[in-house]
Order: sequence, then structure tokens, then C-alpha cells
Amino acid sequence: MKTEELERLLKHLTALPKENEWCEFKIDNKNPETIGEMVSAISNSANLRERPCGYMVWGVENETHEIVGTKFSLTQAKKGNEELENWLIRGLNIPLDLRIYEFSISGKNIVLLEIPATINRPIEFKGNAFVRVGSLKKNLKDYPEKEEKIWKNINCRSFEKAIAKSGAKTDQVLELIDYPSYFELTNQSLPSDRGAILEKLVQDKIIISSPLGYNITNLGAILFAKDITKFEELKRKAVRVIIYEGKNRIKTIKEQEGTRGYATGFKGLVEYINSRLPSNEEIEKAFRVEKKMYPEIAIRELIANALIHQDFFEKGTSPMVEIFSDRIEISNPGNPLINTDRFIDHPPQSRNEDIASFMRRINVCEERGSGIDKVISSIELFQLPAPKFEAQEKFTRVTLYSHKTFQKMSREDRVRACYQHCCLKYVSNEQMTNSSLRKRLNIVSSNYPIASKVISDALKDKYIKLFDPENKSKKHTKYVPIWA
Repeated sequence: MKTEELERLLKHLTALPKENEWCEFKIDNKNPETIGEMVSAISNSANLRERPCGYMVWGVENETHEIVGTKFSLTQAKKGNEELENWLIRGLNIPLDLRIYEFSISGKNIVLLEIPATINRPIEFKGNAFVRVGSLKKNLKDYPEKEEKIWKNINCRSFEKAIAKSGAKTDQVLELIDYPSYFELTNQSLPSDRGAILEKLVQDKIIISSPLGYNITNLGAILFAKDITKFEELKRKAVRVIIYEGKNRIKTIKEQEGTRGYATGFKGLVEYINSRLPSNEEIEKAFRVEKKMYPEIAIRELIANALIHQDFFEKGTSPMVEIFSDRIEISNPGNPLINTDRFIDHPPQSRNEDIASFMRRINVCEERGSGIDKVISSIELFQLPAPKFEAQEKFTRVTLYSHKTFQKMSREDRVRACYQHCCLKYVSNEQMTNSSLRKRLNIVSSNYPIASKVISDALKDKYIKLFDPENKSKKHTKYVPIWA
């Protein structure tokens, strides 16, 4: 932080009516053990108060909040022969990104230690966790209700509410956030006054007002960044599109990484992918026309799902679209919250409900529960093999396959198509029959025994079951998913 920003922060802290759970004032107290325990207490207490961080300030009298200066220097202090900062971090059960600022104001030296709120577990110093009760440091184990709330906050922590950039000035906000797209996508008129623009961004939690200016939230940055690489913690979350030659990853034709936020760049991303997909030529009324190999609605919905349902806390990975000559693989970090076999019927559960809600609001994705239905329906309309949904280690992948005749489909392909068709019928308040499956798999009506074999395999694998076990007429047998 710049000196003027530090001065504004100090002014904000000293204006507090008294020391509190997340702010401690000292003058020259330099006892390492006390400092370590206070780091634990303030980090845990900042979590309790749902603040991004707390502070220890040297050079301020704790009763009057008068700025008196200090002789202490945290950057120069040592514990034995070891730098005090390193010694403090070693004593914590989880390393914290402690930030030290030393500066002068009116000739008086100030030391400010910024302590991030814990996000993984209660912070301990030398095996003991502490918490602030008012302005007093206490053992956390003596306050089980506070420990329970810390764990609750940790388990319910929201990626969207975390801060991507703090203390941004008005010009920085307008430079980093694509605010014209925000107003266009939300169907609002663009105000001519900058203050009104910022007010709208605050209302939608794109930014948050702070003593140092504005904090840009992860929600705002991931959706509306002009350039996502400007946000250090988010740049690895940009979408990657890789086009391969052939059916494997041996030779890459092109690799493209997006830079815009998910909301502002979504339309361009989908258009880019569709423009790179193979097409089939057909003759319609003496004119050659191109038919896309894959339905655009399926591409759109699956990309939206990959963006919305990813686990942002998985480090070093991002949503990815890989295009092969015979398939498309769309993957995102994190395992799904529901079984992949229930994607069609189950209401979606999102780790990132604020992002999901905003993307629905701007019509990027479908209403709850209808997106995958539309994917499967469009795949059936195009007479393509059934898509494959997989939960792998720390990521989720959906594979769309190019056209394949029934004869070239594997047993797995056929059973998967049968199951998904059965699910689609069920959510439409209908039941699958031999006839409907033949139509789905493009099997001529005279070949009903072939469809019967697929149904038999699906029954054997426990993907489907009889709708009416008492019905003895094979001609009119109906089927529903095994979970129905």
C-alpha cells in the first residue's frame, strides 16, 4: 500500500470507538509469544466477524487511540537469530500471508500488521488456538460456541464474496471492470455520472466500499474483468480452448486462453468454439449448406455449467474445452456435488450460487434443472451418441461425440443412450418404450430385437427398470430410470 493509503487506513482504525475483536493497538510491546498468540486470536476473530482481515498496530495508545509512535520494528525484530516474521509463521498451524507496513506520520513511526482471516481451520500458535472476546485474548477451547461458528463460516465460505483486489481507486475500478458490459447485460441504462456507476456496482456486490477506496470482489472480477490476468489469484481461472489434430493429444493445432470475465466474454467464447467445430455439408434445394456437427445449445449449456459449477478452491486448474476430430471434452475443476447419473433430473447444486444466479439473470444459462435436459434433447435430435458425464479425481468432464452409426457404438455407448433417453422421457412425464428407443437410436422398426437387447443390457446393469412389473404384454412394456 502507498503511504497515503496507509494513512487513510490508520485514520479509519483510530476512529473506532475502542479496540475490538479484529483490531489491537500497542506502543512498544514486542514480546514474540504475545504477538504470535494475538495473530491467532485476530485471524480467528476476523473470521467470526466475517471480515477479510484484522490488524495489529504499534504506535497507537490503546485507550485514547492517540498516535504516539513506536520504537519497535517488526521487519527488524528477531527471535534468537531468526527473523521474527519467519518465526511467527513457523509457529502457526497454517501459514498466513502476514503483511507488514512500516511508515511515519507526522514524524512518528507506525507499524501495521495485516492479518488475514482464517479460511481453512482455526489458527493455532504453538498448538493453541486463541480468540478475542471484546479486546481481550482468550483460549478458543473455552468458547465452544465461537469455535463452532468459525467452522461454520469456514464450511460455508464463499469464493464470490472474497476480495480479488482491495483498495482500488475509482479510476482503477473503471479500468479493471467492464462496466459498460455489466449495464448492457443487466438491461440497465449506463449512467453518465461515475458515482452512479459505482453505486450500481456496489448494489450488485461487484465492488464493496472500503476505507481505502473500493474492494473488487471475486464475483465482480470473475464475471466482468476486462482482463482477468490483472487479478493475480484469478488469472489461472481463465478458460482454455485447445484444438488437436486427430483423436489424441499428440499434436496441438491451436491453444487459446480467454482474458475477459465469464459474463462479458461468454458470447465470444461460445462463438469461437462453434467456429472451430467441424461441419457437415448437406444439399438443401440445390444449395450447399453447412450443418454444425454438434448442437449449439449443447455447447452453450455445457460450457456455462463448467464455468458455474467449478470448484474455485482447486488451485492451478481452470475450465477447459478440448476439441478432437471425433469428440469435444469440456472439463472443470472439482468433483460434482451430485451423482453424474442424476444430472438430467436432479436440481443443480452449485458451490457458487451468486455466480449461478447472476448468469441466470443475464440469460447465460437455463433456469434450474432444465439445462442438461436441453443438452440431451438436442443430442437426440442430432442423432449423436449419448454424452458421457464423468467425475474424475478433482475434476468433472463431459464428452460430446460426433456422429456414429449404431453398428459402431460400443455396448457402453448403447446403454448410456438408453439410460439418458429413459431419463428424458421420465422428466417429460412419459415412459420409454422399445419403439421410442428405436427412434432415438435410428433403428428401423423391423429391428425391434436389437432395441430389446439394448434394453436388456440396461436392465442388467441396473440403469432402468420396468414401469409396471405386473404388465405381461411385451409389446406395451414401458421403462423408467432405476431411481424413479
